[in-house]
Amino acid sequence: MASEQPVGEQHLATLYEITRKLNSSLDLDEVLSYVMDRVIEVTGAERGLLMLHDDETGGLDFRVVRGIDQTDLEKPQFQVSRTIVNKVAETGEPRLADNAQDSFSEQESIVMKALRSILCAPIVVRDEVIGLVYVDNRVFAGLFDDNHLELVTAFASQAGSAIENARLYQLAVEQGRLQRELEMAQNIQRGLLPLEFPVLPGYDVVVFWDSATEVAGDFYDCFLLGEGSAMGVVIADVAGKGAPAAIFMAVARSLIHGNAIASMEPEHTLRQSNQLIISDTGDSGMFVTAYYAIFKPGGAMAGVNGGHNQPLLWRAEDNSIEWLPRGGRALGWFDDLPVETYHLQLKPGDLLLFYTDGLTEAQDAEYAEYGPERLAQTVKTAARRPDLSGIRDIIVQSIENFVGDTPPNDDRTFVLVRYTGEGEQVE
Repeated sequence: MASEQPVGEQHLATLYEITRKLNSSLDLDEVLSYVMDRVIEVTGAERGLLMLHDDETGGLDFRVVRGIDQTDLEKPQFQVSRTIVNKVAETGEPRLADNAQDSFSEQESIVMKALRSILCAPIVVRDEVIGLVYVDNRVFAGLFDDNHLELVTAFASQAGSAIENARLYQLAVEQGRLQRELEMAQNIQRGLLPLEFPVLPGYDVVVFWDSATEVAGDFYDCFLLGEGSAMGVVIADVAGKGAPAAIFMAVARSLIHGNAIASMEPEHTLRQSNQLIISDTGDSGMFVTAYYAIFKPGGAMAGVNGGHNQPLLWRAEDNSIEWLPRGGRALGWFDDLPVETYHLQLKPGDLLLFYTDGLTEAQDAEYAEYGPERLAQTVKTAARRPDLSGIRDIIVQSIENFVGDTPPNDDRTFVLVRYTGEGEQVE
């Protein structure tokens, strides 16, 4: 008959088996449950718990609580020695009480719970206590010895590595899921922005949209009004970035588009949209600047500025630059929206640039901004090109040359509208 293994060898075999099992799983809940069940098994404890540090509260949170039959226990906070738990958490040193009532008779929490044997070991990762393993027994004194303490301490050390690996894996999975969701959101958002749209005869329109992150707050729109008798153009910029701005963008775009289709008055469109945005978004604290223009045959334009950048007008006749007036305030702030329609008469060849501040505020490595003057000069240089898409590409390239490798600090969006006067029917 083979002799029994020495206690040390048994513990080494147990530790090896536990380590192999822990390293085979990246499921945090599975790891935690396995840790607790094996600790109770190897110590013969009546009850046990595993606690992990909670980043939100800064304290220790009960993650697994077991009885000797591996059933969950209720209200664990009333069943353990806070005295020992706190000491181990503070010092990072394991504690063993083979007769808790004698060793800690001055500690009321232990006396009242009638705990006799207690063993508690810290779970340490990179020299920080991230949790602890605790077992106790209310019946037998001297149930745990130094061998148990050594084994559970080594076990807790291995558990720390397994818990950290599981956490990192879950974080990677979550980040991957988030990345996929952001990519889906970007595709949905791109689908909201028309790549092809009807253009009123006598006009050319091209657009550019580039988000600084996966999703953007900028948007544009172009559509026909009044059974094709006019054309609406919108450009807007939601305050903020990321998912909240993208959601707000989708709401604002839909409301402006819907109100524009229902009215030929640009002031009414923005005012009504402002009321609905405030009603739908409540106290979100977000807002959107917008410029909305209606173009008609013969080169007539009526524009309303809702706190947005001043559009740039290039006159073909003398190669001059004009800035359309400022006006109004952003949508989503106040019930009152003090906007006023600005009327403009275009001549054949004239070019309008509607843009968001991602263009003029684009920064180079020295934090210098591209600026409105450089934008105006770029437009003047390129405006006589016959193809509007070529002018768009020159503007984009000019900004990219200026910023170099500096990551974008904001979304960049613009709409170019040129009045050609060709093929139109003027009433």
